[in-house]
Amino acid sequence: MSMIFGVPLAVLSGQLLIGIINGAFYALLSLGLAVIFGLLKIINFAHGAMYMLGAMATVLMFDYLGVNYWAALLLAPLLVGAFGVAIEYFLLRRIAGQDHIYSLLLTFGVALIISGVLVNWFGVSGLRYTMPDVFKGGVNLGFMFMPYYRAWVIVAALVVCFATWFVIEKTKLGAYLRAGTEDSELMQGFGINVPLLISLTYGFGVALAAFAGVLAAPIYSVTPVMGSATLITVFAVVVIGGMGSIGGAIITGILMGVIEGLTKTFYPPASSAVIFLVMVLVLMFRPSGLFGKEA
Repeated sequence: MSMIFGVPLAVLSGQLLIGIINGAFYALLSLGLAVIFGLLKIINFAHGAMYMLGAMATVLMFDYLGVNYWAALLLAPLLVGAFGVAIEYFLLRRIAGQDHIYSLLLTFGVALIISGVLVNWFGVSGLRYTMPDVFKGGVNLGFMFMPYYRAWVIVAALVVCFATWFVIEKTKLGAYLRAGTEDSELMQGFGINVPLLISLTYGFGVALAAFAGVLAAPIYSVTPVMGSATLITVFAVVVIGGMGSIGGAIITGILMGVIEGLTKTFYPPASSAVIFLVMVLVLMFRPSGLFGKEA
């Protein structure tokens, strides 16, 4: 059996695959956070709850309405995104222009309310979502077994991440978004409805989290508290990449997933803390993050 630094190649490859899958989720979730903070300057502590709502919506739509996986990939992000638009319009707009701590506290409260309500309804034991038939099984690569669904998660996450980066950084719509948040009065003078643009941007950011939730539903147990632990890790990823850096969120998310997977292989006790260790080191030597702009 082939060995690398005393570790069987199959074991190392398996952990790398798990790391890349986790990195794909980290990239999607941190991308949504980066969009919301980078364009709107809102610290969205409800992001984990939106991820959870995407997964819960997928399960409930299937159980009660018979909505299949492919429809859920579109409907769940749209529903959660619409809910996000309502949160921005009725709550966050009231504290626009205030210190970042206000948005953090408000969205944290929203997350607690959402989780509390759903825990009362469904408990914390978790709901299961059956793997779509088309993704059952996998392919033997010789050195490891690649499940079809895991491969799909990686591809889907990377496509959505790249498309989001391209729209925001390379298109006229992205230019409007950036300009509207920098000088809203000027953009309104050109006939751009900036408040609507802000609401839709927030909705899109949380829709990315919901999309990650749909991808997670067939893999993980779906519970009302599934977003809580993930949120802290994703915030650490965003800080490492640079708050508000769209490309940094994507690259850092995947990189941290791989580092976490490698750590599980070579020194498992440190795997749960390695991302936070990296965050501390980055904050010590480059406070703006790896891809953030210096103030």
